[in-house]
Amino acid sequence: MTTENQQFGLTRRDVVAGALGTAALAVSLPGKTHVPGRRPNFLFIMADDLGYADLSCYGRREYTTPVLDALAAQGMKFTHGYANSAVCSATRVGLITGRYQYRLDVGLDEPLGRPGVGLEPHIPTLPSLLKTVGYRTALVGKWHLGNLPDFSPLKSGYDEFWGNRGGGVDCYTHSINGNRDLWDGDVRVDALGYYTDLLADRSIRFIEERAAEPDTPWLLSLHLTAPHWPWQGNDAEGASESARIASKDPVPGELDIVHYDGGTMETYAAMMTNMDANIGRVLARLAELGLDQDTVVVFTSDNGGERFSFNWPFTGIKTELLEGGIRVPFIVKWPGLTAPGSESDTPAMSMDFLPTFLAAAGTAPHPDYPSDGIDLRPVLAGYATPQRDLFWRYRSKSQRALRRGRYKYLKINDNEFLFDIVADPMERGNLKDRMPDLFADLKSTWEAWNAGMLDDPAAPSYGFESRMLADHFAPIR
Repeated sequence: MTTENQQFGLTRRDVVAGALGTAALAVSLPGKTHVPGRRPNFLFIMADDLGYADLSCYGRREYTTPVLDALAAQGMKFTHGYANSAVCSATRVGLITGRYQYRLDVGLDEPLGRPGVGLEPHIPTLPSLLKTVGYRTALVGKWHLGNLPDFSPLKSGYDEFWGNRGGGVDCYTHSINGNRDLWDGDVRVDALGYYTDLLADRSIRFIEERAAEPDTPWLLSLHLTAPHWPWQGNDAEGASESARIASKDPVPGELDIVHYDGGTMETYAAMMTNMDANIGRVLARLAELGLDQDTVVVFTSDNGGERFSFNWPFTGIKTELLEGGIRVPFIVKWPGLTAPGSESDTPAMSMDFLPTFLAAAGTAPHPDYPSDGIDLRPVLAGYATPQRDLFWRYRSKSQRALRRGRYKYLKINDNEFLFDIVADPMERGNLKDRMPDLFADLKSTWEAWNAGMLDDPAAPSYGFESRMLADHFAPIR
């Protein structure tokens, strides 16, 4: 007779230790009943343009990231974690709504660029749904889902916002196109300091305020801009580069913080180690205040890395649906639920966090806006989960991808592929002629899925950055 543990593939202890973990897990598994317990806090940390192997626990060797390595050692490291898109704002739509971004007009821009387009305030979001069950919510860092007066984090469920509204800012002047892009709520503000340091300072302030209200659970979205360009370390060289960018004449139609000749491996290492250290400051304060055992901590990236990133063993970079453009670090520490030092090869995606967090908070997605993601708590507890298909498209379908199990259907312009990405993570061996039935099935499944998504061929995809990357990599492609 098959036991429940065998049926669901429990790979570690039968009973998850800790009240927080037990309560979080029990609400969703067959045969279990809800165990009352404190609803968890959520600290969700997202890096910007971080490659799959840019952390030393994922393979980087030129520098180390001890804080994030320790976080992985304390929780679960996913080896098949995916971003919803190969660029930033589209992934952020998937994350905050828990749905494929192509269901919304704002998700069609890759990245967001059309004036007057943004995340409509009536759309249910992770912070707005958590607020309905008593959570305090804050976004510190990058928004990139639409500008005032129509769009704002404060209109989409966050009680507090401190950060930048656009896609990137200078690390020292906090500006873009000569305009300061630093906001406290809907008010533009000034601040002195290196941007990643300031984001950590503000996050610590929020956590300290929450410690004074121990009965109120909270969500803190810490959306860093590191290691996104402009490549500026927190040092004299970085400050000098900021001054140089501020003094140059921008190219018409391009952002003044884009520097085609900027960056070095040393600068990238400086940005990464600074980011790691600042996350360490936030986690240390969380522990000092006695909140660490009540708080779920997630770290991931909005898409794959680019020029200075290490995406091994994958090919592809940001803006591409090859694995290097969408496979990202994915770390979850959930006290009482994740076994320390555990690893999962279950495919997981940005949009999965909405149903996961909501279920742990005792609520669910809005019935009119069902999530396309899944509750990851069984995976985090060591259970196997049913296979599902994951879908992507990019640049109005010039790139398309579908992953099912170990196989991936990929189309880039007029070229189509079928890869076994477990045996062939570099996506070199095209199996479409060897496995024609599977290839045809995956292709038709993608087309059926896409028929239910929105489409706007006029929606912008990358302009200045795609040219920068194409020009830079042309000699070696």
